[in-house]
Amino acid sequence: MIFQRDIRMPRARLCLALLLALHGPVAQAAAPPERDALIAKVRQERDQGHRIEALAHCQALLARWPDDHEAQTLNVTLLTEMGATTRARELASTLQPPQSQTDKARLEADHVARETRWAMGEPADMRAPYAEADRAVADARRLADDPLLPADMRQREQFDLIVALDQAGLTGEAAQRYDALHAQGVTLPAYAERNAADALLARRRPAEAARLYEDSIAKDPGPYDDAEIDPRIGLMYAYLESGETAKALATIDTLAAKEQPWVRVPGIRLPIQNPRKFDAESAAISARSIVDMQADAYARIVPLSREAPAESNIRRQLGMVELARGWPRRAQDDLAIADTLNPRDVDSYLDAADTQRALHDYEGIDENLAEAKVVGNRTDRVDRAVQSWERERGWQFDISQENGKGSSPDYGDRDSATVATIASPLIDDHWRVLALGRYSTADLPEGDVRRTRFGLGVRGYARGLEVYVQALPAADRYVGKTAIEAGFDWSLSDHWAIAADFSTAGEDTPLRAQYYGISAKTIDTAVTWRASELTQARLGLSRDDFSDGNKRTGWLAAFTQRVYTAPNLAFDGGVELGGSMNTQTDRPYFNPRRDNSYALTGRLQNLLGQFYERQVTQRIDVAVGQYAEQGYATDWMASIRYGQIFQPRAGIRLGWGIGWHNQPYDGRREHRVVLDLTLHWGE
Repeated sequence: MIFQRDIRMPRARLCLALLLALHGPVAQAAAPPERDALIAKVRQERDQGHRIEALAHCQALLARWPDDHEAQTLNVTLLTEMGATTRARELASTLQPPQSQTDKARLEADHVARETRWAMGEPADMRAPYAEADRAVADARRLADDPLLPADMRQREQFDLIVALDQAGLTGEAAQRYDALHAQGVTLPAYAERNAADALLARRRPAEAARLYEDSIAKDPGPYDDAEIDPRIGLMYAYLESGETAKALATIDTLAAKEQPWVRVPGIRLPIQNPRKFDAESAAISARSIVDMQADAYARIVPLSREAPAESNIRRQLGMVELARGWPRRAQDDLAIADTLNPRDVDSYLDAADTQRALHDYEGIDENLAEAKVVGNRTDRVDRAVQSWERERGWQFDISQENGKGSSPDYGDRDSATVATIASPLIDDHWRVLALGRYSTADLPEGDVRRTRFGLGVRGYARGLEVYVQALPAADRYVGKTAIEAGFDWSLSDHWAIAADFSTAGEDTPLRAQYYGISAKTIDTAVTWRASELTQARLGLSRDDFSDGNKRTGWLAAFTQRVYTAPNLAFDGGVELGGSMNTQTDRPYFNPRRDNSYALTGRLQNLLGQFYERQVTQRIDVAVGQYAEQGYATDWMASIRYGQIFQPRAGIRLGWGIGWHNQPYDGRREHRVVLDLTLHWGE
């Protein structure tokens, strides 16, 4: 098994051990004790776990009797136990008589265990991150598959091979090796179970991984070697990916509470920061971000960042939580600071690409992902990021279908609307070509009416900006006018955004007006302030110039505030105020001289089920308020909608919803029931 120190060695004593391991026997100034007494002292110190002292006595003995075979053998054994297996192998090759085949194999196995341990650290070359782990895999595989080795030693090497494969990112073979041992009824030791669980988790077998983590913790509850991550962190992720969110949060919160911020190390006068405390807190923050509790994650990461502003990992995690809260510019600033504190690694390149995508700043994404593939080509996150970017930069297809039934004056007894858009792959990181189609119908008392348009457009992207222009000629007999449309959505900062849309034949023109050959030039503008995912305010203004001379001005103000947040669940409350004014009232479509309304709104969103990219979410929207129309009594209005979105795999989303709306029109209460369907393909 992988060698672990029994005690923490003070720095001076550890340096002495390395000196002895590298330079061999050291001459003693004082006269050495007799040979048998020294041998006994070596064995006594070793039995008590004092390997540094034992090695010093052994070197003293060899200085006096350099050809003593027993001392030479003990020297090799002590070096092996202390982790200096390379030096131990060098000395073992000079033993006379030579080691037995079993002893040689055991030394090779110890060396493989040490190689595997070395592979846990930072790679010597960031552009070849798996070099050390690959060497350990090659050596462990050679021993594990050697039929000449005793069965117990081959089995031990199977365990070490699973560890090495996991650390080398070869999780597929690690899982296969585990499955083979499990089928034979072999029980893994705790240290190998931890890496087998890591591999199973990477292969998307979270329930099995959780059982292995639990068993390894029961066998070895810790404390663990400094180079190892506490397996409870892996267990937390296994619980999350198995849908056991409550157990995941309880597991990581218990670990974070148990770890002390500061620890004392023998040989160091002042206490030092406890890295395990940071590991646990960081995992607790990640867990909350995964289950969409971003405010809670932010409240936990900010104090850590203030306490250790020069810690790159904390700064990087702060940036990603800021991105999740809708602050991509702030995230970029913190990620840039993190890059100055440490050499860039795979997470650095992937995080940079994520912030660029959030801002539509597509230049440079390919370069960042290419670098990520170089330094982390076996990392699942790299594969997912590359695939996600390929979907986003590729073809996009959207279609929605809405079917209504009721007694609305603008929609009649029955109505339907279909909108379809196909967008080309990104061109030069800034442009897409669009093909659009719209088809709307209504069964009015006067007769049936439809609106049909097909056209082409161009959409452009720059940092924080999306613009479009498109032309949709009419394909019906009611209004033979081409709709020329243009607009933009500009994110001025992480908190402010403005948008505007213009059309020479607006799609919002009532279908009853369409029946009478009336169209309208429309312009809609909006200003949005967004503090975070918790709080948002929006003010929209609109102007419709109808071809029959009527001019309509409207406004709508909305404020939304998060009321309650739980894992994968959010409830928002809000208020909406709006109104409109028409210059003409004697028109065939609904156009009161003045009207206004207010409503209290509520929205519940939560995740019903998820297995990686496959997930089902639901959303409930409710609004209750009053509607006032000039010349008529004020009365209540209400609406409710229930909908679900099913994502069978990444890049495909299917949605459905059913809604009901009721309010007075010209003093007469009208209602409408709507079934809507949506499909998105792309990203």
